[in-house]
Amino acid sequence: MKSMPTRHPPLKAVATVFICCAFLAIVSLAAACGQAENRETPAATGGAAETAAPTGTPAPAGAVPGVSDSEILLGAEASLSGTLGAVYATIPQATNAYFDYINDTQGGVCGRKIVYRVEDNRDDPAVALEVVRKLVERDKVFAMVGSLGDVPHPASWEYLNQKGVPDILVSAGAHRFGADPQGHPWTVQMIPSYTVEGTFFGRYISQNLPGKKVAVLYQNDDFGKDGLAGVKAGLDPGKNQIVAEESYDNTAVSITSQVANLKKSGADVAVLFTTPGFTAQAIKNADRLGWHPQWLMSYVNSDDMMFQFVSPQLLEGAITFQALKLAGWRDDPAVARHYELMQKYGGPTPTNFTIYAQTLGEVAVETLKRSCDNLTREGLMEAVESIKDFHSDLMLDDVTVSFSDTDHTGLQSGHVLRAGVDENGKGKFEYFGPLFVFEGGSSR
Repeated sequence: MKSMPTRHPPLKAVATVFICCAFLAIVSLAAACGQAENRETPAATGGAAETAAPTGTPAPAGAVPGVSDSEILLGAEASLSGTLGAVYATIPQATNAYFDYINDTQGGVCGRKIVYRVEDNRDDPAVALEVVRKLVERDKVFAMVGSLGDVPHPASWEYLNQKGVPDILVSAGAHRFGADPQGHPWTVQMIPSYTVEGTFFGRYISQNLPGKKVAVLYQNDDFGKDGLAGVKAGLDPGKNQIVAEESYDNTAVSITSQVANLKKSGADVAVLFTTPGFTAQAIKNADRLGWHPQWLMSYVNSDDMMFQFVSPQLLEGAITFQALKLAGWRDDPAVARHYELMQKYGGPTPTNFTIYAQTLGEVAVETLKRSCDNLTREGLMEAVESIKDFHSDLMLDDVTVSFSDTDHTGLQSGHVLRAGVDENGKGKFEYFGPLFVFEGGSSR
C-alpha cells in the first residue's frame, strides 16, 4: 500500500446529500511496520446482504492503536450537555446500545468486542479539540465514529486529518465535511449536506409554491450559511424571490426581532435553518405576531420531540425531511426490534434520532466487518469506501447508503415529511411525495 497520511484522489466536487450517513479516514501502518504501504481500494460489493465475513485477525495486539486481541476501541466527541445535549445526546447513547447488542449476540466484530468512548464537546470547538486529543493521544482510539456537532467539529476535523486518524460517520451536515475528500481524506459524513438540502428546499418552493415570497432564518455558522446558499441556488428566480434574510448566533437568547423583520417583509414562505429550540421560538413568535407562513425546517428538527416545544396545531403543515422509518411506527417489525434493543441494552427512549443512531451503528459494524483481513486505519477507510447500496431495515424501502473515494457523504436520498395532528390531537409526521435523490448538487 502506498504511504499515507495524506490521500490525493482526483479532485471531484461532490455536493453530497441528504439525511443521515458517511465515513472516512485512514492511518498508514507504515508507522508500525517502518515501511510504506501501497493502497488499492477493493472492488465495491453490494448492500447489507453481502457483508464481508470476518475471516481473520491479522493485526497483532498493540500494532495498531485501539486494536487489541480482545477489543476495538472507538471514540466520538458529541454535544452531551446544554441545550443541544438535551436534544441530540440520545444519538451516541443509542449507537452505543447497538454496539452492546453486537457484542452480546455476535461476540463483537473481527473476534473483538467494540468499546465506544464518547466525550462531551459542550458544543464548543476548543473543548472538542481538547477531548479529541485525549481520545487519540491518551486513550489511543482506533477511529472516531459518529462525532456530532457542526459548531465544534471543525477544530477536531483538522486535527484528525493531520494525524491520519479515521473520522467517520460524522453527524454534522456542514458542506465542508463531505465535499473535500482530497484535502481531508480521513473524514466521512453520515448525514446530508445542508447546502444540498437548501437546494432542494428552493426547488420544492419553485415547483409547488410559485409566486410566493420567501424569507430565510438561519444560524450564523456553517449550518445556516450552507442552507441559505442552497436555497438561493435552488430557487427559480422567475418564480420566487427571497425578500428577507435574518441570522442569529447560536448563543442568542431571543430571536424576536429577527422574526418581526421576516414578518414585515411580507413573506409567504419561511425556511428555517435553525436548531429545535430556535425553530420553536420562531414559530411561536410568528403566531403571536399573527404571521403564519408555510414553514420549511431543516431535517435537524425531524423528530416528534418538536411537538414538546411547539403545539401540534401550530406546527401543523410544517415540512421537513427524513430517510428512515419513524419511531411512531411501532407495528413495523424493524422499529419494534429497535424498541426491544434499546430497552435491553440500556439505550434511550426511541425517537427518530435513535433510529438514525442505530443505522449509524449498523454502517459502522459493516465497515469493521469488511476490514477484518486488514484491521488497520487504512484498511478501515478502504472498507468504508467499498460500501455500495447498503440498506438497513430501519431505512425506507427505497433508501440506501453508498460511499467512494470521491464521495464522502452516505445518505443521498429521502422523502418529504409534513407535521400533522392525529385524531387524539397529538402531533405526528407523515411522509408524502416521491423519493428525492441528490446527485452532484442536483435533485430529481
